[in-house]
Amino acid sequence: MKSTVIIGAQWGDEGKGKIVDYLCKEYDVVVRYQGGNNAGHTVHAGGQVFKLQLMPSGVIRKKRSLIASGVVVDPKVLKKELDTLEKMGLSIGPSLLGVDFRAHVIMPWHLYWDAARESGSHKIGTTGRGIGPVYESKAARWGIRMEDLVNPVQLEAALDKSYPVHAKTLKEIFNVQQLPSKEKTFQEYAELGRQLEPYLCDASQEVDGALDAGKNVLFEGAQGVMLDNNFGTYPYVTSSQPVAGNASASTGVSPKKIKRVETVVKAYTTRVGAGPFPTEIQGNAGETLRDKGKEFGTVTGRPRRVGWLDLTIIRLGNRLNGYDGMHVTKLDILSDLDELPVCTAYQSGGKTYDYFPTRHSVLEKAKPVYETLSGFKDADWNAVCREGKSKGFDALPLQAKKYVAFMEKHAGVPVLSVSVGPNREDIIVRRESEP
Repeated sequence: MKSTVIIGAQWGDEGKGKIVDYLCKEYDVVVRYQGGNNAGHTVHAGGQVFKLQLMPSGVIRKKRSLIASGVVVDPKVLKKELDTLEKMGLSIGPSLLGVDFRAHVIMPWHLYWDAARESGSHKIGTTGRGIGPVYESKAARWGIRMEDLVNPVQLEAALDKSYPVHAKTLKEIFNVQQLPSKEKTFQEYAELGRQLEPYLCDASQEVDGALDAGKNVLFEGAQGVMLDNNFGTYPYVTSSQPVAGNASASTGVSPKKIKRVETVVKAYTTRVGAGPFPTEIQGNAGETLRDKGKEFGTVTGRPRRVGWLDLTIIRLGNRLNGYDGMHVTKLDILSDLDELPVCTAYQSGGKTYDYFPTRHSVLEKAKPVYETLSGFKDADWNAVCREGKSKGFDALPLQAKKYVAFMEKHAGVPVLSVSVGPNREDIIVRRESEP
């Protein structure tokens, strides 16, 4: 039996969707355990590009894919995603996709809350998809769950409770006048519930049963460790916990049943939105790397901020999650550079930190300490991909191998695979994952 959590090691956008798609050929069930449609996963397969927001990446390989109770669901987005995949020739029926009946629903007022807050002077750079507000409703016990959405009686009762409060508050605080009426909201969402009802399931019970039956289960997180609501660069974080421990809590299975944690690390660093980013590359160099790496958000299209690889982040994430291995992505994007600075520590207040200093009083004075490695210019990545299956890691250029070895040494985590192109075939295995 295999049971593995895949999480992002940085600020998200590391290429988790691609790695999950690659790995899930060996798994029976793939579970998305947190976040919402603020996190996009892009998968290149069969000559097509699939851009997923809510669905686990396992649907591309037609693996049983579950949206756990810790995920927040915009039913309009989910229905659109189902329709889009249908048009691409991938029919996603209830036998392939299941949505936990306890997952909370993003309602229209959550979007208005998000937009209103981001229009003020304290922006944090959210995607504006209502993710934070719906998690607030959940914590305040004002939430509407998927089981309410599919039951008109329960939905009407939930709207009677929630709608007047949100409508009045949005109007009085943010002068939001255009919130759809309660009657219109009921009609629209009751119809969405009718269409999505066949997909509802008890994901917790199903995953637990699959593990007891000896099936292989892959847990897929959204965002990255540095956006974790507890341990990231707060308040510039997401509204849930991407860390591996949350896979158990948000899916509803015992942590004793999850055996491995593997992380995805981009060969450089990116982040979207506001917040500290000490290794950020300013000027033309950063723009060039962004353009070459196509660093634009899957969900929003926003340009990502680009920086040098920061290994202190990987070490912090390793302490929080206990990585069994890491998958390195986008190594090929660095191939035009003569030198590659890598952050291995920070200095702040006369002290040296070998982990990312998330405490505000330390971070605001922190300066990255770099070690500079030689670049690997003019690499023939097509040849590397062709030879990767026979030569494995040895197919990489010498300086690229040294860069990966440096990552292993200073992160303290073994590299399992290296991605050198956008397709699922462009992955070179360094070490096989263990059960």
